[in-house]
Amino acid sequence: MVEKAIEVFRSCIPLFTALSDPARQDIILLLAEHERLSVNEITEHATLSRPAISHHLKILREHNLVEIDQKGTQRYYSLTLDHSVELLKKLINTVENECL
Repeated sequence: MVEKAIEVFRSCIPLFTALSDPARQDIILLLAEHERLSVNEITEHATLSRPAISHHLKILREHNLVEIDQKGTQRYYSLTLDHSVELLKKLINTVENECL
């Protein structure tokens, strides 16, 4: 039982790392308000530079929190939270069933 809990906790570390940065939290919340946005549109709402926003979007994409839709030369970002939500639900269920 403990091994299962440890495994689930460890599998959440990359997600928690990606979500721990306030700039990435802001990007997620901004994308939650809009269906999809380009890097330039995200930058308009942020205090960070375009390269910094691109860096954070890369991290979010690597952790399957956003996806890219290419339209010509424009790249539009949108949220893809299904996998992350399922992982967090698994963690909550494991804590409730194995740790409490």
